[in-house]
Amino acid sequence: MMTRDYPRETIPFDLPPPFPTEAFTDASRAVARLIEIYDAHTKHLRDRFFAMLKGDVPPGRVRATYPQIAISTSSFAKVDTRLAYGHVSGPGDYATTVTQPELFRTYLTEQIRLLLRNHGVPVMIGPSNLPIPLHFAFPNGVHVEGELAERIERPLRDIFDVPDLAVTDDAIVNGTYEPVPGTPLPLAPFTAPRIDYSLFRLAHYTATGAEHFQNFVLFTNYQFYIDEFCVRARKLMAEGGGGYSAFVEPGNLLTPAGHQEPVSGRAPPRLPQMPAYHLKFGASSGITMINIGVGPSNAKTITDHVAVLRPHAWLMLGHCAGLRNSQALGDYVLAHGYVREDHVLDADLPSWIPIPPLAEVQVALEEAVEEVTGLAGYDLKRIMRTGTVATIDNRNWELRDHREPVQRFSQSRAVALDMESATIAANGFRFRVPYGTLLCVSDKPLHGELKLPGMASEFYRTQVGQHLEIGIRALEKLREMAPERLHSRKLRSFTEPSFQ
Repeated sequence: MMTRDYPRETIPFDLPPPFPTEAFTDASRAVARLIEIYDAHTKHLRDRFFAMLKGDVPPGRVRATYPQIAISTSSFAKVDTRLAYGHVSGPGDYATTVTQPELFRTYLTEQIRLLLRNHGVPVMIGPSNLPIPLHFAFPNGVHVEGELAERIERPLRDIFDVPDLAVTDDAIVNGTYEPVPGTPLPLAPFTAPRIDYSLFRLAHYTATGAEHFQNFVLFTNYQFYIDEFCVRARKLMAEGGGGYSAFVEPGNLLTPAGHQEPVSGRAPPRLPQMPAYHLKFGASSGITMINIGVGPSNAKTITDHVAVLRPHAWLMLGHCAGLRNSQALGDYVLAHGYVREDHVLDADLPSWIPIPPLAEVQVALEEAVEEVTGLAGYDLKRIMRTGTVATIDNRNWELRDHREPVQRFSQSRAVALDMESATIAANGFRFRVPYGTLLCVSDKPLHGELKLPGMASEFYRTQVGQHLEIGIRALEKLREMAPERLHSRKLRSFTEPSFQ
């Protein structure tokens, strides 16, 4: 849902100072006004909340609303059809609510700039009628109910708006959104409450703030990769950064280039469920690496939330079972197709929907393998296969009668089996985030080579560093591309929101 009507005339609201809706033809000025409205409206909620903690309970309801970007066009004029985003699909009224515009300043400025360039009409900036939940007015996290537990007699929701799942969903990106007649069409893939929800969940799962996340993301299912990433990043910082400006670890521990130790942040008492590490570069163009743990549920959970940050690409680096006798431990698998038996996305993206390979990502990964291993052309086939990866939701599939799964894997032409890759690729497809997968064979259960402790230790020692280097180099290659080249039109459906 884009907006939701609330009967203001029947309830005595305590509202922030009014802002008129104004037309803007300059993207930077438009974003500055979004920031001004958002800051004033969230301050209103915080001020009333802290006043209530001191005993000044409002007599009526307190409300503030998200700022909104809107545009109207009546022209069928052609736009640059090479672009995957930056234009609306046809004449009409379009709008989206916005949260934390300072965090998204670069993103919003670029999306508005493209709208202005492609349609030649101003954007309208002003308050929406969609309430900001009190909880989301505290970006750094305040346990609202805990603060109020024994201080007031009235229920919190009688005074403030609270999170409402009715306006926090994925209908737009899932292609199931049906606008109410007379309301604008979506301008962006996510509404403000949906973004706020994910920003808070990201902090919970990763123990780092959203402001540290970078536009190029590596997901892994093993801590060994994270340990190697940290060693490299800390060494890089101690040596001056090599173009990267800082390294951020859970607890927002920030080590700037030229330093050997963090200068800010506080280490958490224990690692979160899916710790994130950020090698910062330029305007959020560095690399974020996240240990998602094991299983498709974790893979869906984290990508559901990272997606609201609108990254330019994400890759899966992990281990897999090699299904072909010709494969050896340590060989690579570059996925160009997926058998989706993870099931966690069945309700959002049915399994009959194909997940296509993206040429730019595939080329970057293959070139990175060539550069790091020193092999090319026909020689590269000795250590890497391009093929189908099967992702399942049963880690102990080996214990079943082999005849049925082996037959299915053979029919699919699968060369590798894991538990996360198809989920991450499918959610990339669903959220219009370019995706790719490069796996490393760590066992061959169909051929008697199981993942046993001794074998695993030797494998980790010899392959993790090389595999990680390939992933980093591939993302650095993608960073050199302009975003409009990287974001593929094949990820867009018939009628798409303008924003990337």
